[in-house]
Amino acid sequence: MTLTLAQLNAATSADALAWLDGLYEHSPWIAEAALHERPFASLSHLKHVMARIVSDSSRELQFNLLRAHPELAGKAMVDNSLTEESTNEQGKAGLTQCTPAEFEKIQTLNAAYNAKFGFPFILAVRGPRGMGLNKQAIIDTFEQRLQGHPDFELQECLRNVHRIAEIRLNDKFGVSPETGNQVWDWHEALAQHTDPGYAELGQLTVTYLTDAHRACAQHISADMKTHGCDEVHIDAVGNVVGIYKAAAGAPALPALLTGSHYDTVRNGGKYDGRLGIYVPLACVKRLRDQEKRLPYALEIVAFAEEEGQRYKATFLGSGALTGDFDPQWLEQRDADGVSMREAIQHAGLDVDAIAAIRRDPAQYQGFVEVHIEQGPVLNELNLPLGVVTSINASVRYVGEIIGTACHAGTTPMDRRRDAAAAVAELLLFVESRATRDGDSVGTVGMLNVPNGSINVVPGRCHFSLDLRAPTDAQRDALERDVIQALRSICELRGVRHTLTQTMRASAAPSAAAWQQRWEDALQTLGVPVYRLPSGAGHDAMKLHDILPQAMLFVRGQNSGISHNPLESTTSDDMQLAIDAFTCLLEKLGADQATAPTAG
Repeated sequence: MTLTLAQLNAATSADALAWLDGLYEHSPWIAEAALHERPFASLSHLKHVMARIVSDSSRELQFNLLRAHPELAGKAMVDNSLTEESTNEQGKAGLTQCTPAEFEKIQTLNAAYNAKFGFPFILAVRGPRGMGLNKQAIIDTFEQRLQGHPDFELQECLRNVHRIAEIRLNDKFGVSPETGNQVWDWHEALAQHTDPGYAELGQLTVTYLTDAHRACAQHISADMKTHGCDEVHIDAVGNVVGIYKAAAGAPALPALLTGSHYDTVRNGGKYDGRLGIYVPLACVKRLRDQEKRLPYALEIVAFAEEEGQRYKATFLGSGALTGDFDPQWLEQRDADGVSMREAIQHAGLDVDAIAAIRRDPAQYQGFVEVHIEQGPVLNELNLPLGVVTSINASVRYVGEIIGTACHAGTTPMDRRRDAAAAVAELLLFVESRATRDGDSVGTVGMLNVPNGSINVVPGRCHFSLDLRAPTDAQRDALERDVIQALRSICELRGVRHTLTQTMRASAAPSAAAWQQRWEDALQTLGVPVYRLPSGAGHDAMKLHDILPQAMLFVRGQNSGISHNPLESTTSDDMQLAIDAFTCLLEKLGADQATAPTAG
């Protein structure tokens, strides 16, 4: 029988409990406790309630829940004692058809994992799209997580238990995230484009105006045309712009601007930035398929550059829209000596047209951006979506400490001028000082000894500094202390330093009205509203200079890791983001349609 939420809310406790049987393996106590909180506003509401009940339970109950799950390709599969749900899931992943070598490998991993952690390895083998992971992906994940910390693995197993329950609940209610699946597939297709040297390693790297980058632009442009945008073009810096026009005869209202970036860090993930392109495009497709128009135009911009990987020009794509493109950037050269001017011209773009990209704020209502969280908060709270309250202030530097290169064997410790040791001391200070604030962060992400040798005291050391905090004042205080520490360290060690600022961005608090629109959308969907700041920078930071902005975060899997191939989210969470965006668009349109006209 296919259930409905209305049936579940109205059913007797006995019937409702019977219907939810099997969601959590041999653990009916979770559904039983959850049913006391009826009525549920949505399946998402029910999922969150059950996850919270597990989180609030004792450690003993959590261990019992994990131990109630069968091993992958384990004894229960061999003797046919798996539950119907587990049999279906392990079958979809091909675990019921293991070769002898695969079976032996998984058995060895099962034994090692149980011995180390005291509970079985649990993985939602139907995967983030629900189709089923392949056996090699399962084995790779098994081997990776076998190296984890016990506390982390306990929580990671519980998160996978919740994902298993989510998919089983979808099955019981006959729900499939069809649009989320489509957006998932769009990301997979776009990820085929990657820079040379990385493609051979199966890694995703898309750097500004490389062949892969230009292929991405053409791919996104084709997707925009196929799925409903009325006008599509690539501008002078490589941004891909798609416009879904307002309803014919509608008043001339300002457009809504949205989007994110499609370049990546080296060996990065598939969703950073790109989710903010394809979620709104899915909304456009839905509107087109339903033959609906909004009373305002929706403009999606796939920003060409946000990461600053090839040139020191972070937020180049969105900065061009705000008039913040610095012409001096054109003379910067990449590692191969190619200037930005040459790269733009080689791509067939018009350098002289860059100034014309600047947007007139009067033509837009605001800017909204959907983005994968890039952090662990939503994942740890078992929440699919979060509303961003502010984007942290940040500042970046690159520097060098210059000491004296000398013989490692003959130079006494008190005579050394070790450049790398000075940077190491600075790194520890940054870590300690940022921790003192509680919500500041500081990173020395690059540390390089040029031409270093095992038997030479480092005479030079290049380093980077990345400092972030919720407010400009807090960032500035952190920055002052770190720079003063750098000076003191160098003075005490008898070395000197250079320091060059490469980026500075003010905190970007969300516009209250637009943040409320995201919150209203989540409440409409029955998703708990959770507010959080963004520690990462986003294109919304630049648009904040000229437009009110607000962001929606989508939960990341694998502890929310980002800038990493393990970056992931589920098609269910994508579906919720699409539905939330649709709610925002429709409510905004309804409000404008009923607003009194001037005059």
